This record gives sequence, C-alpha cells and structure tokens, in this order.
Amino acid sequence: MNNIKTMLKNAGWPRIIITLFLLSMYIVSPFIGINLKSALGDTLVRFGMNAILVLSLVPMIQSGTGLNFGMPLGVEAGLLGAVISIEMGLSGFVGFAGAIIISIPFAILFGWIYGHILNKVKGGEMMIATYIGFSSVAVMCIMWLVLPFKSQDMIWAYGGEGLRTTISVESHWHRILDKVLHMPSDMLPVGEIVFFGILAFGMWIFFRSRTGYAMKAVGTNDKFAKATGINIDKIRIESVVMSTVLAAIGIVVYQQSFGFVQLYLAPFYMAFPAIAAILIGGASVNKVTIVNVIVGTFLFQGILTMTPTVVNNIIQTDMSETIRIIVSNGMILYALTRKEGAGSGK
Repeated sequence: MNNIKTMLKNAGWPRIIITLFLLSMYIVSPFIGINLKSALGDTLVRFGMNAILVLSLVPMIQSGTGLNFGMPLGVEAGLLGAVISIEMGLSGFVGFAGAIIISIPFAILFGWIYGHILNKVKGGEMMIATYIGFSSVAVMCIMWLVLPFKSQDMIWAYGGEGLRTTISVESHWHRILDKVLHMPSDMLPVGEIVFFGILAFGMWIFFRSRTGYAMKAVGTNDKFAKATGINIDKIRIESVVMSTVLAAIGIVVYQQSFGFVQLYLAPFYMAFPAIAAILIGGASVNKVTIVNVIVGTFLFQGILTMTPTVVNNIIQTDMSETIRIIVSNGMILYALTRKEGAGSGK
C-alpha cells in the first residue's frame, strides 16, 4: 500500500489524470467509429516529429538556465540548414544529413551569443529568452526576403523575391529516415523514433561524463559548483549551445516527417508546446530526465491528436482545428503554471 502511495506521489496526480484521460479516449475510440490502430499511429507520428524538439530543452534545464523559450533561435538555424541544402540541390539522405550538418555551425554561433546574453541576466533568463526567441523570428522574416536564394523550388513564382512561406521537401528528403530503414509506414515512424533514441542515449551518456555532472551540479547548486572549481558561465553557455544545436536538428527531423519547411512566423509556435510537453512529463524548471521527455511528448501529442478526433466523431461536425487550438493552449497554460512540473504532485 505504501509502495502504491509512493508511486502515485512520484507520478503526480495531474500526470495520472492526463494519462487516464488519454487512455479513456483510446478505449472509447472503437465505439464511436474511430480506427484505434490509426489513432495510435497518428500519435506516434506526432511523437516522432516532436520528440527531439522536446529533448533539446534538457541541457538548459539541467544547467539551471531555465526553460528554453529561446528555442526559435535553434529552429531558425535548422531552417537555414534546410533551405541551403535545397538550394544546393541535395536530396535523399544526403540532403537530410546536409541540412543538419549545415545547420550546426549556425546553431553553435547562435547558441554561443544566446548563452553569453543569458549569463548577463541571471535570474531573468526565461523572460530574456522569450524576447530573444521572438526577436530572432522577426529578424529572420526579413532575411528570408533578402537572402540570395535562387532555387525555383523555394522562391516566389513569377519573378517574386524572397522565399515562400511553405517549401515542400517531397522531392528532396520527405520521410527519408523511414526510407533509409526500408520502413515507409505512415503508422509507425520507426526512423524518427530510432533517431530520437540515438540522440537520447547520447545525452544519457553525456550526463554521466565529467562535463555532464558539472552541468547538473551548476543547475542543482551553483554556489557549491563554484566552490569546487567549476566555471559556471562556461558550463551554462555549453548547455545553451547544446540546446540550440538539438533544436536545429529537431526541426529538420520535424520537416522531413511533415513534408514541408515552414518559414517566417512558424517558429513562433515551436517553443511553447515543447515546454508544455516536458513539464507535463514531470520535469521542473531545474530538474529533468529523458523519461520526462518521452512521457511528456507522448501525453501532449496524444491529447492533441485524440481530443479533436473523438469530439468530431461524437458531434459529427468538423471542428478539428478549433478544438486543437483550445486543447493545445489549455495544456500549455496548465503546464506553465506548474512551478515544479506537472508530475511533481504539488
């Protein structure tokens, strides 16, 4: 009995309620005309698309630098890598890998500058990060119009200047991770999940290295870390760079699954769902595990996928987008009000 109470306390009632709500929608699905296999497949596809973006939050949380509301900075680096890859005419796995490789130097540069700024405003990181994230999107809206791209697959037609709002990767590297593994299935995104697993395992290994332990020490007690000789500012910058690079990789994976590169205002909407997911998974502003990433991403994307589908089938009216916006914003608002994370039990 005590073991059960301990498990419930560790899981936290909010996460238990969210899990039971999602489970109830899967159970009721067959009785209202929804294909359960297809519904679960949709959730897994969205999990594969978003998991690395959620994973990118881990280094900054571990170092005590806060929730990465500046994620759009890393996303913009990934978008730059993607459009440059397409401009170079790269396709297949080479195009996908090229997009990631090209994005990494941009992400390192952006993260290094971003980290230095956050070191100047300790205690107010999340507010400044939000400003930096929004500002980067505004700056890149101008850059997408003035950068000298020439590919007909990307620029506006009929002599227009600048890049289109949405660029298809269908002929370049759409769902390339599944194709590489010879599993082009819409039901189970094996490629994305395997790729996420490799990165997650790499991060698990990193946080058992000397630098990883130093990063966790800075996030847990920066005064103690300083007393042991750890360069706090350097560690914080390294965590920001890691988060920015992972966000860049995450958006390229997202694009190859989604089928499109979305520019201009699209990066505005990337940080908040990822942050909500990791908090719903049980993370807090200074403590997180890979399990929080996996659980939170599945729960968030599951609710986001299933709620509109179930409601539409019950009321026999297509309100998918309206319901999705309401549910998404509601979960984001709820998660951000949980100071210790949705799974804290507090």
